[in-house]
Amino acid sequence: MTPDVIVVGAGPGGAATAILLSEHGLGVLVLDRARFPRSKICGEYLSPEAVRVLDRLGALKTLDAVATPLLGMRITAPDGTTVAGRYRPLGPYRPYREHALGVSRTTLDAALAERLRALPLEFREETRVTDLILDGERVVGVETVDRDHRARTVRAPLVIGADGRTSVVAQRLGCRRPHRLRRMALVTYVSGLSGCGDSGEVFVDPPDYGILNPIEPDRANLSLVVPLEHAAPFSDRLEAFFAARVAQLPHLARRLAGARRAAPVQAMGPLAYRVTPPRRPGVLLVGDAAGFYDPFTGEGIFSALHGAELAAETVVRALRSGDTSARALAEYERARRTAFGGKARLTRALQLVIRHRRLANLTARVLVRRPALLDLLLGIIGDFVPPRALLGVLRAR
Repeated sequence: MTPDVIVVGAGPGGAATAILLSEHGLGVLVLDRARFPRSKICGEYLSPEAVRVLDRLGALKTLDAVATPLLGMRITAPDGTTVAGRYRPLGPYRPYREHALGVSRTTLDAALAERLRALPLEFREETRVTDLILDGERVVGVETVDRDHRARTVRAPLVIGADGRTSVVAQRLGCRRPHRLRRMALVTYVSGLSGCGDSGEVFVDPPDYGILNPIEPDRANLSLVVPLEHAAPFSDRLEAFFAARVAQLPHLARRLAGARRAAPVQAMGPLAYRVTPPRRPGVLLVGDAAGFYDPFTGEGIFSALHGAELAAETVVRALRSGDTSARALAEYERARRTAFGGKARLTRALQLVIRHRRLANLTARVLVRRPALLDLLLGIIGDFVPPRALLGVLRAR
């Protein structure tokens, strides 16, 4: 039977899209080259609004049993100034829960994969999408190869590319573009960290920054983000480069004193890349396949999950009306701009701050004097406060 929708990729964006479409009664085929559970390089932070979407998807109960609640975030500036904020109600804005979650991608993706298996849809693991099928300008299906190296063609009225930063769908459509922000993330885990509890921690020390996210009682994700050109020459000596670089961030190095690394260092970069929306009928991009900027604000998983909500709304309307033209599907891109545009502008502003030592120190000192402003900023990072609220506060000054 021909599915209504083919979803390429079963990570957070793809799985969420498939779950929502299946619940609307659509025939969904999900394809992923991996077999779940599988590991994935990630900061492993779920904002309070990401938690809302996961509850809607039916995966939160499973995650609550193993995830670490993160009540807020602590940020240390280059001069050692430290600010700490909490996720809390702010005027009319309330978090879904007053905490974020730290949870491994292996656990998160496995929980979403289990939801897929429980629904009346088809989920094919170890199936690699190699190309798109086009009928003129229209995308009408995909070419696949399964684990036994058998090639197959699958057709559907709509294809959703949710296959991550190396998206075959985006690349085949010529949508991916390089970004001028050239950074690399080095990721590992640490244990034996004193005081590792209920907050995420960020250490800003230009041109680098480090992030600690507790994900288990004695295990924290440690991500170090550095300029790509600094790390690239050491690709065959990542462990040595990582240790040397951490030593150059004195506040992070002191925080890690007595802790031990619990996994090899892995690298991912360049982190940022641009993706232009596809201008063809029959196709959408969701999650990292639709573009990625930088992990400082932890926007990756929330944008994938909320992007799935937006995509599902557009897809249901398009299929029920029988119109999967580029014009009809452009409604999804307009919704994405409305949902993510403000935070994208804030993220660019924060990148300016964390690239300049004096500006980072000045910003930290301002936030120490104005803790309510810090909580507002944290609410925006936590995705439950709209960025325009910060602009309103700044204009009132």
